[in-house]
Amino acid sequence: MTVDTTVDVRGVPTGREGAGGDATVIEGPFRGHYRETYVFALPDGPLRCKVHEPRSELFRFDRRCFLSEDRLLLDLRGRVSRIPGILVLDEHVLLQGFIEGRTLGRGTAGALSERHAAQLGRLFGELVALDTASIGAPRLCAPADHPGDGDSAAFLESLIDFTEHEVHGRHAGRFGSLLRELGVRDGALDGIRRRARGLTDRPFTLVHGDLHRLNFIVDGVGDLWTIDWELSMIGDPLYDLATHLHLMRYSARETARTARLWAAAVRAVRPECAKGWREDLDVLLAYKRAQSVYTDVIRGAIALEQPGAGPAWSRLPVTAHRVREVLERAREPLGLDAVPSLREVMAAYTRWLRGREAAGVTASVS
Repeated sequence: MTVDTTVDVRGVPTGREGAGGDATVIEGPFRGHYRETYVFALPDGPLRCKVHEPRSELFRFDRRCFLSEDRLLLDLRGRVSRIPGILVLDEHVLLQGFIEGRTLGRGTAGALSERHAAQLGRLFGELVALDTASIGAPRLCAPADHPGDGDSAAFLESLIDFTEHEVHGRHAGRFGSLLRELGVRDGALDGIRRRARGLTDRPFTLVHGDLHRLNFIVDGVGDLWTIDWELSMIGDPLYDLATHLHLMRYSARETARTARLWAAAVRAVRPECAKGWREDLDVLLAYKRAQSVYTDVIRGAIALEQPGAGPAWSRLPVTAHRVREVLERAREPLGLDAVPSLREVMAAYTRWLRGREAAGVTASVS
């Protein structure tokens, strides 16, 4: 296990999180949605660490809970298996251990192996063992803004509020017309909000909040590690299952298998955290599908709009295909009258881009 002066890097080096390279130099930047990552070797040995730098064009689609991912990981040491270790240089400088291996995103898509499914189940159990009082890492939001412990309805409503006000409302002047042309009306989240009020109360626990293929690393001996804890929250434990199922795009059979895995793991540790999960999972999945529409429509627009270089027209077909897919999945949650065709999605983006060009505006995001 990790101690204060080491980093957690089990397994034989098999590359790095997403690519290969020379471990004797600084590698990067490797771009994520919210930050750039740099990887480097420590001077006294083969161990490697990574540091993160927020991206300058930051546009947040997800609420953050903790002030520092590194301090959260330090708090979780010895309580959650196979997570990056933390090297403490002094009170203010922490380095995160780099997990050598490959992401699940670079392997075969589809069902998890029995071994990895068992390790995922262990992760679910370890997370629900961490209640509100057991997490000491500093949080961003004031205690007065925290939903009451166990109030699953208030937790989901707070996420809906973030999407409605901080993602859509705050930038409606820039992206509102595009969303409306794609059929997403103002108030489209109202139906999910009404459904959220009927959620069963479940004790709050730590949730990772972003359990997708690129955040799982398979090390040199075949074990599954969980990275990128930046979006972790204290909240309804069922949210982790909903997010995982939404992002992993399992088959119907694998979705059912993973849901049963989560329920069994949670019941073995804190049975009360699984109350009402079958009925409530659909509500949380509805929110995730709706959230993806706002996220992907706006991310697509930002990627297409290149200040100083003109629109990236070559990316338009891929962007339109992705956006139409998320609109189709969110048709019922958002109450869409119809899903636009691929040609109609491309036309909507084209008009939006032409309008931006005509107005002479840039792609900055505040």
